[in-house]
Amino acid sequence: MERSLNLTYSLAIWACSVSRKWLDNDFYVGTFSVNYDSNQTQAVIGGSYSNYDGAHLGNLIWAQYSSNAAPNHRFYESDADKKDFNLYAKVTQRLGTAWTVYADIQYRIVAYNSTGTVKGPEPITIDDTLSFFNPKAGITYRASEASRLYLSYAKAQREPNRSDYENGIPKPESLNDFEAGWRYKKEKVQLQANLYYMDYKNQLVLTGALDAVGEPIRTNSGASYRFGLEIEAAIQFAEQWVWQPNLALSSNKNKDFYFKRDGQLQNLGTTHISYSPAVVGASNLVYAPTTVFRVALLSKYVGEQYMGNIDADLSKLDAYFTNDINISYVWTANSWLKEAQFSLLVNNIFDELYTSNGYFYTFDDDYSVPDVVTTIEGVGYYPQAGTNFLLGATFRF
Repeated sequence: MERSLNLTYSLAIWACSVSRKWLDNDFYVGTFSVNYDSNQTQAVIGGSYSNYDGAHLGNLIWAQYSSNAAPNHRFYESDADKKDFNLYAKVTQRLGTAWTVYADIQYRIVAYNSTGTVKGPEPITIDDTLSFFNPKAGITYRASEASRLYLSYAKAQREPNRSDYENGIPKPESLNDFEAGWRYKKEKVQLQANLYYMDYKNQLVLTGALDAVGEPIRTNSGASYRFGLEIEAAIQFAEQWVWQPNLALSSNKNKDFYFKRDGQLQNLGTTHISYSPAVVGASNLVYAPTTVFRVALLSKYVGEQYMGNIDADLSKLDAYFTNDINISYVWTANSWLKEAQFSLLVNNIFDELYTSNGYFYTFDDDYSVPDVVTTIEGVGYYPQAGTNFLLGATFRF
C-alpha cells in the first residue's frame, strides 16, 4: 500500500502548549508450520509473514501563544511500513536413552520504509532492507533420572527499531551466544545453573538519554560482551515451607567504547554496559500451613549500575535491597459463589529509600566560552515509594 503526503505547515511559536501524539495502525500476520513426530525424532518446518502499516501523527491541541497555528494543527505526520518474512526448520533427535541433540535454522528478511516528518517536526526517510541467517544447535546429556547437562550455541541478529532510526543511523546488532548448564529435579529439590557468554557486535545499548516523547535512546556500542552465571532453586525444606532463591552474577562490558568529550573523540576502552548490574538476587520464602492460606516473603537485591556507557560517576545508581510480604486466603463459599480469594501485598516493608531507574544525558556547551567545547553531564532519578500496600479480591461464581 502506498500513501502520499501533502502537508502545509504554518509557522507556530508557543511557550506553553498541549499536544497529542498518536498512532493509526494496521497489522497483518500469516503463519504456517508442518510437524513430524516419532519416538526418536521431532521436526518442524514453518514460517511467517507480517506487515505493519501505521501512521504516526501529532496534533497541537492547545497553546498559550500559537501565532497563526490553527486549532488542532498537525505539526508532524509520517507513514511507516514494516514487512517481516521468515522461514525456519528445527530437528530434535534422541540418541539412545542418554543423549539428545537439536539443530535450528532461521532465515529472516525485514524491510523498513517511512516518509514524512516526526516530532520536532523533523523530516524522516527510512528505506532499509535487512536479511539475517540465525543458526542454533545444542546437546543434552541425561546423567541420571534427576540430572541433565546441556551445551548450546545460537546466533541471533536483531534489527533497529523505529526510534533508533529517528535518533541516528543505526546498524543491526549481532550476537553469538554460548551456554552450558545443569538441571536437577527431585520431588522436594529443583536446581538449575546456567553459564553463558554473549559476544555482541554493534549491540544496541541504552545511552541513558530520552527523546522528546520519553522514549529511551539507543546507540551501537561496537564490540561488547555479557558473561555470567545464573542459579535458580526451589527447595521444600519442611512440609509447610518452600524456599525459591535465584542469583545472577555477570560482567557486562563494552570493548573500546568511543565517546566525544569536549569536542574530541576519545577511546574510553572497556566500560560498563548501561543498566546492567553485576549482581541481581531474589528470594521467595513461602509458608503455607493449609491449602487455602499462604504467606510469602519476597526479597530482591540489585547491585550498583550505570545509566550510561561512559562510566560517569554521576550516572551511577546505588545498590538496593527490598522486601515485600504477600498474604493470600481462599474462601470456599456456598453454591452461588464458588470461591473468593483475598490478598494483601505490602511492598517495601522496611521503608527502604532507593532509586531503581533514571536517565543520563550529555550535551556539548560551545556557547559559554568562545571557541571552547565543554561536555556537560545531566541526570534524573526515579525514586521509589516507601512502604505501600495493595488489597485485592477475586470472586468466582
